[in-house]
Amino acid sequence: MENAAQLLEQIQINPVIAAVCNEEELSLALNSDCRVVFLLMGNVLDIGELTRRVHESGKLCVIHLDLIEGFSSKEIAVDAIQKATGAEGIISTRGALIKRAKQLGLAAVQRGFMLDSRSLNSFEQQIAQSKPDFVEILPGLLPKVIAQLKDRISAPIIAGGFIHEKEDVIAALQAGALAVSASSPKIWSV
Repeated sequence: MENAAQLLEQIQINPVIAAVCNEEELSLALNSDCRVVFLLMGNVLDIGELTRRVHESGKLCVIHLDLIEGFSSKEIAVDAIQKATGAEGIISTRGALIKRAKQLGLAAVQRGFMLDSRSLNSFEQQIAQSKPDFVEILPGLLPKVIAQLKDRISAPIIAGGFIHEKEDVIAALQAGALAVSASSPKIWSV
């Protein structure tokens, strides 16, 4: 719970999260105003070093476990991330990994893709079972869906995907998102 509380505190200070996919973006993120970095890159060999760099820059690190090369989709991958990195949390689309992260005291961000009303309903059911600390919905340019989901779940919402302009950040926050995750460095210091 401590990691989730720490993540919440930092997101409340700056609701823009740097979502990084490559080395160049990571360097920019480490020098940005963002207080949280979502690592959407790496492999079993370098994830510890990448996390160390995020921590050395004074930022919190959340690892998108589904995107790290060499890890399986089994719960033991969460144990390995905790042991090898010291990251504050994980992101995953898999409920079992979310549950395991919570058992280990890691902040758990469940990611869901909103394609239609069926995917919204299905995601709501997944959230009820896995009970993540945060949910991330993609694409993040869905103010109506953000508002709907906020009324239906208790976990704070992070909007991600297609967030490229300051106006996108404002729209997502006004719709009820706690924060946005963005891979666009130009808004990391908004």
